[in-house]
Amino acid sequence: MPFIPHTEDDLAAMLAAIGIDSIDDLFDEIPPSLRTRALEAIPPALGEMDIARLMQERARADGQPVCFLGAGAYEHHIPAAVWQIATRGEFYSAYTPYQAEASQGTLQLLYEFQSMMAALMALDVSNASLYDGGSGLAEAVLMAIRANRQNNSRRVLVPRTLHPAYRRTLESLVASQGIELVEVSFDLAEGHTPLTALEPLGAEPFAALVIPQPNFFGVLEEVDALTDWAQAHQALVIGVVNPIAMARLSPPGEWGAQGADIACGDAQPLGIPLSSGGPYAGFLCCKKDYVRQLPGRLVGRTLDRDGKTGFTLTLQAREQHIRRGKATSNICTNQGLLVTAATIHMALLGAEGLERVADASRANLDRLVALLSEIPGVEPAFPRAVFHERVLRLPGRPAELLRALAAHNILGGYDLGQAYPELDSALLVCATEVRTEQEMQTYAARLREIVAVH
Repeated sequence: MPFIPHTEDDLAAMLAAIGIDSIDDLFDEIPPSLRTRALEAIPPALGEMDIARLMQERARADGQPVCFLGAGAYEHHIPAAVWQIATRGEFYSAYTPYQAEASQGTLQLLYEFQSMMAALMALDVSNASLYDGGSGLAEAVLMAIRANRQNNSRRVLVPRTLHPAYRRTLESLVASQGIELVEVSFDLAEGHTPLTALEPLGAEPFAALVIPQPNFFGVLEEVDALTDWAQAHQALVIGVVNPIAMARLSPPGEWGAQGADIACGDAQPLGIPLSSGGPYAGFLCCKKDYVRQLPGRLVGRTLDRDGKTGFTLTLQAREQHIRRGKATSNICTNQGLLVTAATIHMALLGAEGLERVADASRANLDRLVALLSEIPGVEPAFPRAVFHERVLRLPGRPAELLRALAAHNILGGYDLGQAYPELDSALLVCATEVRTEQEMQTYAARLREIVAVH
């Protein structure tokens, strides 16, 4: 709702009706020691006009920089129709459809999302989304621990080439559950996870191997060899993928001889704006063998008694719906509005449109890298194939160069030294289909000037 409609008289009438003196009386079961103290840092209330002015000032302070920063969140073109449709009243409050018979539109949209994601990942089934890519990976790991019947290990191999934020989220969500996350090193010369880094870790049983594709450096991993190696060691394979990249790369379901078992990632590239860091939405797909371990919920298509197509909640793994001991998650609204936008986006672009986005992004990255590599001291760090990001070595400290670029309204990339001390002179740059030749020329010219000064 656009505003809170209850006046003081309304509140007084409601309190009188239930026989209490104040709203605080509703929480009298909570011991005083557990209650939040006064919110002293919250400023006094503002009127609507003042709030609008304040928010506009904050938005202007962000500016509109030209973005060459990826690192897990990407600026793609979003057709105007996507959010025009997503914000219709029928979709805007995208909450759990508890009454399936009254929520056919929402259920159909979620069914379409599942169908498209399963097709894009070449796997049998998809759930109706998660909160974001990082929490989606944590759910995938928990799922793999439950689903792996070949061994009882609670060890999971996690490459350092996985997104650092995903690794931190994973640690936060599963470490307290007795799951050991074993870090896998990467080849510093080529930026990928070689089999030689895995072989010593295979001496002890492990439940799953996580494989990012592309990895955090934009580098394409040898997914077929890694998948076959893990499955030969009786482990499941979890692919963490960029959905746009899957329009051109082999999807997880086709990795190796048997395909990855689980695929997850962030749906942000599919019609979801950057929005200063979120909210985004996650996806999770798997083979049919593991559907009973899939967290969240599934929407299915069926026929009613008159033979007409209908949609229903087929599987609900929340403790709110089933016995607590059999629940796999507490995934609730799961960013339903953003999934709505992602579904509309995929439907508008289709397979050919996604391929064009992937191709244009890769072409723009090649052009950007060629321009930046003409600057003395700037060169690509890893020689392997990439998608729409690449690591560049710089002649100066990335943090200083990025601050100077920001003064020219350019987000120049991600300073890899923040998460990888061994890459403290390296910058991760990104170019999607929205970057123009003029923008890339301007970036190169400004960086050349800054490097010359520093």
